[in-house]
Parts: sequence; structure tokens; C-alpha cells
Amino acid sequence: MDLEDTRNLFANLRENTDWNLDAPLLWGYFFVHSSAAPLQALATHLQEQGYALVELFEQDAEEGDAPFHVLHVERVEVHDESSLDARNQELAALATQMGVEDYDGMDVGPAPTLQ
Repeated sequence: MDLEDTRNLFANLRENTDWNLDAPLLWGYFFVHSSAAPLQALATHLQEQGYALVELFEQDAEEGDAPFHVLHVERVEVHDESSLDARNQELAALATQMGVEDYDGMDVGPAPTLQ
């Protein structure tokens, strides 16, 4: 996801949600690897950085493809186009540094409310 994609994401969010994009939102980040071990190490590192582990699971493969593992972490934070682009670059570089095959991008939703 490059900066233009990030700008398009924010434009889409402004047009199609009533979320306050200047407030904290729940950002989810995804990583993919052929085996679980590098993702487990990455999960531990990210948890030490304040990310919450959502799940680490083996994805069912399409016919003819090898199975793979997915790490999903999340954190409530505030982003604009520039800061999200920087976060994506940071996480992609971290994945490479830790031997993880792919930083697979992010998703976003409303932050949980305290009840």
C-alpha cells in the first residue's frame, strides 16, 4: 500500500463512514509466512511495542497452493494519511528484518468503547 492508496483509503472512509478520523480508531495489521515460528517471534516483539495479538492461524490454502500462516495484531491509535503510510513502511521493514515473508497490510474499524 503506497501513499496514494492510503489517501484513497482515507477518502473512502470520509465518504462512507461517520467515524471521526481525528480520533483513535482500531487499526489491524496482518503478516503472512509459510510457517508459524517467525510470526510467533514477530507477535512477541509487537506485543512488547503495545500491539494486541488477535490471532495467529494457519490459513486454508487454495487448491494447488501451499498452506500459510497469518498473524493479526491490532492497536488503537490515531492516523492521518502520512502517519499510516509511515506505519505501513515501518511494519513492512520490520517483517523483512525478522524474516517474515510478507506484511499483508491493514484494516481499520471503530475503537472499542469502554462500558
